[in-house]
Amino acid sequence: MWIRRLLPHLVIWPPLALSVFYIVSFTLWTTWLSFTDSELVTSDTWVGFKNYTSIISQTKVQTAYLNLVIYGLCFVVLASLIGLLLAVLVDQRIRAENLFRSIFLYPMALSFIVTGTVWSWILNPGLGIQKLVQNLGWAGFKFNWIVDRDMAIYTIVIVAAWQASGFAMALFLAGLRSVDGDIVKAAEIDGASKMRTYFSVVFPCMTPIFITVFVLLLQFAIKTYDLVWVMTGGGPGTSTALPTLVVYDYMFERGQLGRGSAAAVLMLSTLLLVLVPYWIWRRRRQVAI
Repeated sequence: MWIRRLLPHLVIWPPLALSVFYIVSFTLWTTWLSFTDSELVTSDTWVGFKNYTSIISQTKVQTAYLNLVIYGLCFVVLASLIGLLLAVLVDQRIRAENLFRSIFLYPMALSFIVTGTVWSWILNPGLGIQKLVQNLGWAGFKFNWIVDRDMAIYTIVIVAAWQASGFAMALFLAGLRSVDGDIVKAAEIDGASKMRTYFSVVFPCMTPIFITVFVLLLQFAIKTYDLVWVMTGGGPGTSTALPTLVVYDYMFERGQLGRGSAAAVLMLSTLLLVLVPYWIWRRRRQVAI
Protein backbone atom coordinates (compact mmCIF):
# COMPACT_ATOMS: atom_id res chain seq x y z
CA MET A 1 0.00 0.00 0.00
CA TRP A 2 2.78 2.45 0.86
CA ILE A 3 4.43 1.75 -2.50
CA ARG A 4 1.18 2.54 -4.30
CA ARG A 5 0.86 5.80 -2.38
CA LEU A 6 4.48 6.75 -2.98
CA LEU A 7 4.66 5.89 -6.69
CA PRO A 8 2.59 8.85 -8.00
CA HIS A 9 4.77 11.26 -6.02
CA LEU A 10 7.94 9.66 -7.42
CA VAL A 11 6.58 10.00 -10.93
CA ILE A 12 5.48 13.63 -10.60
CA TRP A 13 7.72 15.49 -8.15
CA PRO A 14 11.32 14.58 -9.11
CA PRO A 15 10.90 15.51 -12.82
CA LEU A 16 8.99 18.65 -11.81
CA ALA A 17 11.71 19.64 -9.33
CA LEU A 18 14.44 19.07 -11.95
CA SER A 19 12.53 21.16 -14.49
CA VAL A 20 12.06 24.03 -12.05
CA PHE A 21 15.73 23.87 -11.04
CA TYR A 22 16.81 23.84 -14.69
CA ILE A 23 14.64 26.82 -15.65
CA VAL A 24 15.37 28.93 -12.57
CA SER A 25 19.11 28.25 -12.48
CA PHE A 26 19.69 28.98 -16.15
CA THR A 27 17.50 32.07 -16.00
CA LEU A 28 19.57 33.41 -13.11
CA TRP A 29 22.82 32.48 -14.88
CA THR A 30 21.72 34.24 -18.08
CA THR A 31 20.70 37.31 -16.08
CA TRP A 32 24.12 37.37 -14.40
CA LEU A 33 25.92 37.08 -17.76
CA SER A 34 23.89 40.02 -19.08
CA PHE A 35 25.66 42.28 -16.56
CA THR A 36 29.18 41.09 -17.49
CA ASP A 37 31.47 41.59 -20.48
CA SER A 38 31.36 37.89 -21.40
CA GLU A 39 32.11 37.06 -25.02
CA LEU A 40 33.25 33.66 -26.28
CA VAL A 41 34.31 32.84 -22.73
CA THR A 42 32.30 33.80 -19.66
CA SER A 43 33.69 36.64 -17.57
CA ASP A 44 33.07 37.92 -14.06
CA THR A 45 33.80 41.55 -14.94
CA TRP A 46 30.73 43.60 -13.97
CA VAL A 47 29.68 46.19 -16.56
CA GLY A 48 26.26 47.12 -15.19
CA PHE A 49 23.64 48.01 -17.78
CA LYS A 50 26.17 48.58 -20.56
CA ASN A 51 24.97 45.53 -22.53
CA TYR A 52 21.35 46.61 -22.22
CA THR A 53 21.97 50.17 -23.41
CA SER A 54 24.07 48.83 -26.28
CA ILE A 55 21.35 46.38 -27.31
CA ILE A 56 18.49 48.87 -27.07
CA SER A 57 20.37 51.45 -29.13
CA GLN A 58 20.83 49.02 -32.04
CA THR A 59 18.57 49.73 -35.02
CA LYS A 60 18.23 46.00 -35.70
CA VAL A 61 16.91 45.39 -32.20
CA GLN A 62 14.43 48.26 -32.46
CA THR A 63 13.26 46.89 -35.81
CA ALA A 64 12.92 43.41 -34.31
CA TYR A 65 10.62 44.64 -31.55
CA LEU A 66 8.59 46.70 -34.01
CA ASN A 67 8.23 43.58 -36.13
CA LEU A 68 7.17 41.69 -33.00
CA VAL A 69 4.38 44.19 -32.34
CA ILE A 70 3.11 43.93 -35.93
CA TYR A 71 3.50 40.17 -36.06
CA GLY A 72 2.06 39.58 -32.59
CA LEU A 73 -1.06 41.69 -33.07
CA CYS A 74 -1.83 40.38 -36.56
CA PHE A 75 -1.12 36.78 -35.58
CA VAL A 76 -3.29 36.85 -32.46
CA VAL A 77 -6.20 38.53 -34.25
CA LEU A 78 -6.07 36.30 -37.35
CA ALA A 79 -5.55 33.02 -35.47
CA SER A 80 -8.30 33.90 -32.99
CA LEU A 81 -10.81 34.83 -35.71
CA ILE A 82 -10.12 31.68 -37.72
CA GLY A 83 -10.19 29.52 -34.60
CA LEU A 84 -13.46 31.08 -33.42
CA LEU A 85 -15.08 30.63 -36.83
CA LEU A 86 -14.01 26.97 -37.00
CA ALA A 87 -15.24 26.40 -33.44
CA VAL A 88 -18.67 27.87 -34.22
CA LEU A 89 -18.96 25.73 -37.36
CA VAL A 90 -17.93 22.54 -35.58
CA ASP A 91 -20.29 23.36 -32.70
CA GLN A 92 -23.26 22.91 -35.04
CA ARG A 93 -23.12 19.15 -34.32
CA ILE A 94 -22.10 18.36 -37.87
CA ARG A 95 -21.43 14.88 -39.13
CA ALA A 96 -17.86 13.58 -38.89
CA GLU A 97 -17.14 16.20 -36.24
CA ASN A 98 -14.20 14.23 -34.86
CA LEU A 99 -12.67 14.01 -38.33
CA PHE A 100 -12.90 17.77 -38.89
CA ARG A 101 -11.47 18.50 -35.47
CA SER A 102 -8.53 16.23 -36.21
CA ILE A 103 -7.94 17.92 -39.57
CA PHE A 104 -8.03 21.42 -38.07
CA LEU A 105 -5.74 20.39 -35.20
CA TYR A 106 -3.26 18.52 -37.39
CA PRO A 107 -1.09 21.56 -38.31
CA MET A 108 -0.33 22.08 -34.61
CA ALA A 109 1.22 18.60 -34.52
CA LEU A 110 3.73 19.55 -37.21
CA SER A 111 7.17 20.90 -36.44
CA PHE A 112 7.67 24.60 -37.17
CA ILE A 113 10.66 23.52 -39.28
CA VAL A 114 8.42 21.36 -41.48
CA THR A 115 5.72 24.03 -41.68
CA GLY A 116 8.21 26.76 -42.55
CA THR A 117 9.95 24.66 -45.20
CA VAL A 118 6.73 23.67 -46.98
CA TRP A 119 5.27 27.18 -46.89
CA SER A 120 8.53 28.71 -48.11
CA TRP A 121 8.15 26.51 -51.20
CA ILE A 122 4.48 27.48 -51.61
CA LEU A 123 5.23 31.21 -51.31
CA ASN A 124 8.41 31.12 -53.40
CA PRO A 125 7.71 33.23 -56.53
CA GLY A 126 9.83 30.92 -58.66
CA LEU A 127 8.08 27.65 -57.87
CA GLY A 128 5.01 28.26 -55.69
CA ILE A 129 1.63 29.93 -56.09
CA GLN A 130 2.88 32.69 -58.38
CA LYS A 131 4.56 30.23 -60.74
CA LEU A 132 1.52 27.94 -60.78
CA VAL A 133 -0.93 30.72 -61.66
CA GLN A 134 1.41 32.12 -64.32
CA ASN A 135 1.72 28.68 -65.90
CA LEU A 136 -2.08 28.52 -66.07
CA GLY A 137 -2.03 31.55 -68.37
CA TRP A 138 -2.21 34.57 -66.07
CA ALA A 139 1.24 35.92 -66.92
CA GLY A 140 0.80 39.18 -65.00
CA PHE A 141 -0.11 37.53 -61.69
CA LYS A 142 2.25 38.34 -58.81
CA PHE A 143 2.36 36.97 -55.31
CA ASN A 144 5.89 37.68 -54.12
CA TRP A 145 5.20 38.78 -50.55
CA ILE A 146 7.93 36.57 -49.10
CA VAL A 147 10.63 38.58 -50.93
CA ASP A 148 8.94 41.95 -50.46
CA ARG A 149 10.35 43.96 -47.54
CA ASP A 150 6.97 45.55 -46.80
CA MET A 151 4.90 42.36 -46.99
CA ALA A 152 7.25 39.58 -45.82
CA ILE A 153 6.20 39.88 -42.17
CA TYR A 154 2.60 39.17 -43.19
CA THR A 155 3.60 35.88 -44.81
CA ILE A 156 4.91 34.83 -41.39
CA VAL A 157 1.58 35.91 -39.87
CA ILE A 158 -0.39 33.83 -42.40
CA VAL A 159 1.66 30.69 -41.85
CA ALA A 160 1.72 31.03 -38.05
CA ALA A 161 -2.05 31.60 -37.98
CA TRP A 162 -2.57 28.53 -40.21
CA GLN A 163 -0.65 26.43 -37.71
CA ALA A 164 -2.14 27.85 -34.50
CA SER A 165 -5.78 28.38 -35.50
CA GLY A 166 -6.63 24.72 -34.79
CA PHE A 167 -5.31 25.12 -31.25
CA ALA A 168 -7.45 28.24 -30.79
CA MET A 169 -10.42 26.34 -32.24
CA ALA A 170 -10.04 23.57 -29.65
CA LEU A 171 -10.09 26.07 -26.77
CA PHE A 172 -13.00 28.05 -28.20
CA LEU A 173 -14.95 24.84 -28.85
CA ALA A 174 -14.46 23.79 -25.23
CA GLY A 175 -15.73 27.23 -24.22
CA LEU A 176 -18.78 26.96 -26.46
CA ARG A 177 -19.64 23.54 -25.05
CA SER A 178 -19.33 24.88 -21.49
CA VAL A 179 -21.96 27.63 -21.93
CA ASP A 180 -25.20 26.83 -20.09
CA GLY A 181 -27.69 25.56 -22.66
CA ASP A 182 -30.63 27.00 -20.71
CA ILE A 183 -29.32 30.54 -21.29
CA VAL A 184 -29.07 29.90 -25.02
CA LYS A 185 -32.57 28.43 -25.15
CA ALA A 186 -33.95 31.41 -23.24
CA ALA A 187 -32.42 33.77 -25.79
CA GLU A 188 -33.91 31.76 -28.66
CA ILE A 189 -37.34 31.78 -27.00
CA ASP A 190 -37.09 35.59 -26.70
CA GLY A 191 -36.69 35.72 -30.47
CA ALA A 192 -32.95 36.37 -30.72
CA SER A 193 -31.39 35.34 -34.01
CA LYS A 194 -28.51 32.89 -34.15
CA MET A 195 -26.02 35.70 -34.73
CA ARG A 196 -27.48 37.82 -31.91
CA THR A 197 -27.42 34.84 -29.55
CA TYR A 198 -23.73 34.27 -30.15
CA PHE A 199 -22.68 37.90 -29.82
CA SER A 200 -25.00 38.87 -26.94
CA VAL A 201 -25.12 35.66 -24.91
CA VAL A 202 -22.57 33.01 -25.82
CA PHE A 203 -19.42 35.06 -26.46
CA PRO A 204 -19.78 37.21 -23.29
CA CYS A 205 -19.97 33.99 -21.26
CA MET A 206 -16.68 32.92 -22.86
CA THR A 207 -14.64 35.94 -21.75
CA PRO A 208 -12.15 33.84 -19.69
CA ILE A 209 -11.60 31.59 -22.73
CA PHE A 210 -10.93 34.59 -24.97
CA ILE A 211 -8.37 35.97 -22.52
CA THR A 212 -6.68 32.58 -22.21
CA VAL A 213 -6.44 32.17 -25.98
CA PHE A 214 -5.03 35.69 -26.44
CA VAL A 215 -2.37 35.13 -23.76
CA LEU A 216 -1.31 31.73 -25.11
CA LEU A 217 -1.10 33.04 -28.67
CA LEU A 218 0.94 36.03 -27.52
CA GLN A 219 3.36 33.59 -25.90
CA PHE A 220 3.66 31.74 -29.19
CA ALA A 221 4.31 35.02 -31.00
CA ILE A 222 7.02 36.21 -28.59
CA LYS A 223 8.84 32.85 -28.73
CA THR A 224 8.63 32.40 -32.51
CA TYR A 225 12.00 31.47 -33.95
CA ASP A 226 11.98 28.29 -36.09
CA LEU A 227 9.28 29.50 -38.46
CA VAL A 228 10.98 32.80 -39.28
CA TRP A 229 14.44 31.27 -39.54
CA VAL A 230 13.32 28.62 -42.03
CA MET A 231 11.08 30.86 -44.13
CA THR A 232 13.04 34.10 -44.41
CA GLY A 233 16.02 34.00 -42.06
CA GLY A 234 14.88 37.39 -40.80
CA GLY A 235 14.96 38.96 -44.26
CA PRO A 236 14.67 40.51 -46.70
CA GLY A 237 17.10 42.72 -44.79
CA THR A 238 15.66 42.88 -41.28
CA SER A 239 12.01 43.07 -42.33
CA THR A 240 11.08 39.82 -40.53
CA ALA A 241 13.71 39.84 -37.77
CA LEU A 242 12.26 39.07 -34.33
CA PRO A 243 13.84 39.29 -30.84
CA THR A 244 14.54 35.54 -30.85
CA LEU A 245 16.73 35.95 -33.93
CA VAL A 246 18.56 38.82 -32.24
CA VAL A 247 19.39 36.57 -29.28
CA TYR A 248 20.68 33.84 -31.61
CA ASP A 249 22.70 36.35 -33.61
CA TYR A 250 24.55 37.78 -30.62
CA MET A 251 25.09 34.51 -28.78
CA PHE A 252 25.97 32.05 -31.52
CA GLU A 253 26.98 34.04 -34.60
CA ARG A 254 28.86 36.94 -33.00
CA GLY A 255 29.92 35.10 -29.85
CA GLN A 256 28.95 37.99 -27.58
CA LEU A 257 27.46 36.16 -24.60
CA GLY A 258 26.97 39.29 -22.51
CA ARG A 259 24.93 41.14 -25.12
CA GLY A 260 23.13 37.97 -26.16
CA SER A 261 22.14 37.34 -22.55
CA ALA A 262 20.89 40.93 -22.27
CA ALA A 263 18.78 40.39 -25.39
CA ALA A 264 17.43 37.15 -23.88
CA VAL A 265 16.52 38.91 -20.61
CA LEU A 266 14.74 41.65 -22.56
CA MET A 267 12.75 38.98 -24.40
CA LEU A 268 11.91 37.30 -21.09
CA SER A 269 10.73 40.68 -19.78
CA THR A 270 8.45 40.99 -22.80
CA LEU A 271 7.01 37.57 -22.03
CA LEU A 272 6.48 38.51 -18.38
CA LEU A 273 4.55 41.60 -19.48
CA VAL A 274 2.00 39.15 -20.86
CA LEU A 275 2.13 36.42 -18.20
CA VAL A 276 2.17 38.48 -14.99
CA PRO A 277 -1.05 40.45 -15.68
CA TYR A 278 -2.71 37.20 -16.75
CA TRP A 279 -1.60 35.49 -13.52
CA ILE A 280 -2.87 38.41 -11.42
CA TRP A 281 -6.20 38.32 -13.26
CA ARG A 282 -6.54 34.56 -12.69
CA ARG A 283 -5.76 34.91 -8.98
CA ARG A 284 -8.30 37.70 -8.51
CA ARG A 285 -10.91 35.74 -10.42
CA GLN A 286 -10.36 32.66 -8.25
CA VAL A 287 -10.68 34.76 -5.10
CA ALA A 288 -13.87 36.33 -6.41
CA ILE A 289 -15.36 32.93 -7.17
